Amino acid sequence: MPPEHPTTLVRAPQQDTAAEATAVAHPNIALIKYWGKRDERLVLPRVDSLSMTLDVFPTTTRVRLARGAVQDTVVLDGHPAEDGAARRVTAFLDLVRERAGRVERAVVDSQNTVPTGAGLASSASGFAALAVAAAAAYGLSPDATALSRLARRGSGSACRSVFGGFAIWHAGSDSGTTAEADLSSHAEPVPTGDLDPALVIAVVDAGPKAVSSRAAMRRTVDTSPLYEPWAVSSERDLTEMRAALLAGDIEAVGEIAERNALGMHATMLAARPAVRYLAPATLTVLDRVLRLRQDGVAAYATMDAGPNVKVLCRRTDAEGVAEAVRDAVPDGSVLVAGPGPGARLLPGGGR
Repeated sequence: MPPEHPTTLVRAPQQDTAAEATAVAHPNIALIKYWGKRDERLVLPRVDSLSMTLDVFPTTTRVRLARGAVQDTVVLDGHPAEDGAARRVTAFLDLVRERAGRVERAVVDSQNTVPTGAGLASSASGFAALAVAAAAAYGLSPDATALSRLARRGSGSACRSVFGGFAIWHAGSDSGTTAEADLSSHAEPVPTGDLDPALVIAVVDAGPKAVSSRAAMRRTVDTSPLYEPWAVSSERDLTEMRAALLAGDIEAVGEIAERNALGMHATMLAARPAVRYLAPATLTVLDRVLRLRQDGVAAYATMDAGPNVKVLCRRTDAEGVAEAVRDAVPDGSVLVAGPGPGARLLPGGGR
């Protein structure tokens, strides 16, 4: 059987001195949702997904090789990472070390500006930044597609944050070997027409979720009678979304994104037992978005695995939409985001 790792990850010569690299990445918000895995180990999704990378909430991660250390050190926002988070980072570094043919342990220092675990894609920016920094520190030279595959192994949605603007994550094929399935699942940029969108983000609750996305996905796929019908309809949504983006049709983009998100949450509510992320404040914001449309404003809601709402609109309408949403959640916070850049190395700390 061929090796599982992509052959486009080029290995640089072994270095005698410790290396370090620093990278920054931004979260992305899925307009066509990723929900459910068909392979937990390789992080292969059940359906294709499509997202917009944001220009807010960057994660900056430094990876420094520590020769002679017996274990990795993981620091998150200035504090030692909790055991679960540290294990995920070490498992990801083990994958990078295997591909690089190296054994040095590393010190990982990550600064996250997005609330962790609140459904605002902190894992996407976090593992995209880690993939870029770790690959450089260990001497790998991946192309963008291989880097996307690598980031996927840390967190599925991270593969989309490798790219700026709009990106599609291909679920890939299971018709060949395991290695071929791994190679077939990656993200790539999506072309768009004359589109100047904004996402108004209403953070109604920045706290961690009671049920993690991983656990909620597993429960939904295993027990929800609505999951398979949603997965079929999501593929149709994706086809229509790509056409709407290319046409620059913000109304069509918004309508498709909103129905896809509400459908995803319906599958969770039908799980046994139900997974409910929607809070009273979430419904208040959704009602306000509907009222905006009734008043002639092209505003459409989307939600990930959490109570927070993102409202897609024209950039010229963003401040008005933000004001309307802010009135609906006086105890929350509201900010405006636009399309952001892809993950990248920062100068001075990498190759």
